[in-house]
Amino acid sequence: MLSSRDTLAILLSLAVTLAASPAISFAQTPPPPRPGADGPPPKPGGGGRGGELNESHADSTGAQEIIGEIWVDNWFRLFVNGAPLLEDSVAYRTERSFNAERVTFSADLPMTLAFEFRDFMENETGLEYIGTRRQQMGDGGAIAQFRDRASGKLLTVTGADWRCLTVQAAPADASCARAQNPDVSLPACAPTRTSVPDTWTAPGFDDSGWPHATVHSARDVGPKHGYDRVDWDRSAKLIWGPDLKKDNILYCRVTVGG
Repeated sequence: MLSSRDTLAILLSLAVTLAASPAISFAQTPPPPRPGADGPPPKPGGGGRGGELNESHADSTGAQEIIGEIWVDNWFRLFVNGAPLLEDSVAYRTERSFNAERVTFSADLPMTLAFEFRDFMENETGLEYIGTRRQQMGDGGAIAQFRDRASGKLLTVTGADWRCLTVQAAPADASCARAQNPDVSLPACAPTRTSVPDTWTAPGFDDSGWPHATVHSARDVGPKHGYDRVDWDRSAKLIWGPDLKKDNILYCRVTVGG
């Protein structure tokens, strides 16, 4: 049997241990933070896939600072006054590449904007998802607007006044999409190519023989992912060639402030 003195010693020892426990727990090293938890919050409008708005600044010269906003199904390249300015941040070979671009640049007016627009196609037949149950003809569509950065004044928007030439169209017939092995050697899958001089981006190029852009409805184009990240002016229109499905590569031009 424990004596009263031994019992008192045990009780005192327990009391000391319990009193020290909170201090011990507070002194323990906290768990490491979750990856990225100590970093800044995600920046709105970051680039990349998944319906994003990619923002950038292009190196260029000129007296006027301009903001351009562009959405294309599937890919674009932009030239200003004959010089390359911007290329879609998502590679052309990316299926379902839906994203918008906002670019700030400098230029002198009048300026000529020249776009190369491309819808995704796996090869010259113009088809996508070849060899799968989803094998089909794709469809394109583009919209853009440009403003003066300082004043916010609208300089130009895509519309029927733009000139757009289809330089690759395929397939020749929609039945190509049902072919088991679609190939350009099949009459239904044959492409149509139009040659254009390398100077087509230059301000002095004569595009008067090119057809005007065809305006398409949002219902027909079905814009998505990135499109709704831009506050489009009501005058900005979705444009393409006359055939959303067969017209795969287009060159489009407009001169602003001339």
